[in-house]
Amino acid sequence: MNFAKPYEDLREFIGALDGQEKLYRITKEINKDSELQPLVRWQYRGGIAEEARRGFLFDNVVDGKNHKYNCRVLVGGLAGSSTIYSLGLKCQPEEVPDRWIYALDHLIPPVLVDGGPAQEEVHMGAELLAHGGINEFAIPISTPGFDNGPYITAGHWITKDPETGQRNVGNYRGLIKGPDRSGLMTGTPQDLSNQWEKCRRMGKPLEVAIVIGTIPVVSYAATQKVPPDVDELALAGGLQGAPVKLIKCKTVDLEVPATSEIVLEGIIPTQYMEEEGPYGESMGYIDPRTLSLMFELKCVTHRKNPIWVSIISQVTPSESSKIKAMGMATLIKRFLIKKGFDSVHDVHLIEPLVNLRPYVAVSLKKRNDQEPWEVMQGILDYGDRVGKMIVACDEDINIKDPVAVIWAITHRSQPHKDFKIIPDRPFGATPIGMVATHPSSRYDNCESSVLIDATRKADFPPLSLPKKEFMVRAKELWEELGLPNLEPQEPWHGYLMGYWPDDLAAEADLAAKSEHDKVWERLRQTRVEVGEGDTMKTMRARWGKTHSGRSV
Repeated sequence: MNFAKPYEDLREFIGALDGQEKLYRITKEINKDSELQPLVRWQYRGGIAEEARRGFLFDNVVDGKNHKYNCRVLVGGLAGSSTIYSLGLKCQPEEVPDRWIYALDHLIPPVLVDGGPAQEEVHMGAELLAHGGINEFAIPISTPGFDNGPYITAGHWITKDPETGQRNVGNYRGLIKGPDRSGLMTGTPQDLSNQWEKCRRMGKPLEVAIVIGTIPVVSYAATQKVPPDVDELALAGGLQGAPVKLIKCKTVDLEVPATSEIVLEGIIPTQYMEEEGPYGESMGYIDPRTLSLMFELKCVTHRKNPIWVSIISQVTPSESSKIKAMGMATLIKRFLIKKGFDSVHDVHLIEPLVNLRPYVAVSLKKRNDQEPWEVMQGILDYGDRVGKMIVACDEDINIKDPVAVIWAITHRSQPHKDFKIIPDRPFGATPIGMVATHPSSRYDNCESSVLIDATRKADFPPLSLPKKEFMVRAKELWEELGLPNLEPQEPWHGYLMGYWPDDLAAEADLAAKSEHDKVWERLRQTRVEVGEGDTMKTMRARWGKTHSGRSV
């Protein structure tokens, strides 16, 4: 695989966004607590097409008390659109799946270097809070009017397993609770949660370094669910075809990307937890409150004039849904193929106003009628709370089109035999888990999944669109006439699905050649007499018995 020269830092990537006209530079004074995220939100709720979306770089940030920050803020700059994400990988959108597959099979371990701009300024010891600690940075409120404070949203939390030394990099949210502390919301199972449990049993805290603002591939790797034995920094190296450069932290036994904008070093205590929330979640609802871990700050390092990165999440479409969607479907497909399901054609996670994990569509060229069920169970086995509804379709269905998936469900399945409920599933990205135990709830305190086999169980007649050769010719005529540019939507031509008798195919060929009289003669020879006691129903039933498979 060919790779372009990797980005040295986030700033070089921002320059590339600017050069491709994928960045808005906002110099007007903007309040981080009430204006910043709502302004970016309009890009996703204002009817703007995805290809027109950009990242936002705010140069003049204040808070509600008119405090001015010496810190810029980037929102939507990592995955504001497919184009922006692909620019982060230095590839085309259609090349993203291959890049992920290659990276997972060609991990490139990071390398340690002597120093880097991430430590241009260091605040620790007696000087830890001299510049405000965490409050030195312009951290925006994500959902003004509902969130109870600023949250770390694009923080990559780097930890190591206390027993094995295995590194983990995960992206988690964290409510700022003071100049030297924040919350940390991590679900179970998560690698960081498992490491915390091990440290708790050992009676010691878990060391952590929170990286904000680094080369895009690190962010892309940190936001995906990969096997526990995969070092996300080695995966990031595989994504860019070169090792990620690391430097040693000042106060914890960890390494961080050398060109990071901001690094918060500290510990996650194991002797207490604290309430955290509310926060606007990617499922499209506010998470009212959760008992969560805590982070205690020990050291701050950052570049001069640093850039704080915030991911816009909440109701989809959003940046958080895009940054996961660009890799997750490929990871699930790879997981299925490694389990032996080489019949899988495509996997897609649909995001209609919800987090993308609950609704999964998979297309496959099935070998038997049991295989769709086995593939759908494989998706449940992938974990990470994927799959509240899973739909299996034939390979001719464009599973990226929700209308096409619904068409397959309504016309290729029978609910009494093709729908299956899987009980006792963990709550995923759904508000039901938040409210199941509330006094107002009529929900059960457990989740379930529905699997739908929307594949064909018989030969079907052709799709009712003109054959491909006629549509191709019509497109040529369209373009000759100078009509508006076409963006063909699948399916755009008819095709065979097993049931198409030779006599009907012959008549269609004659009709297309304007040989209509020959068709009339063939049809005259199909005439049958109606008997004295016959009805239309009995005539059609008798005809159906002698013309097996024809409509009656």
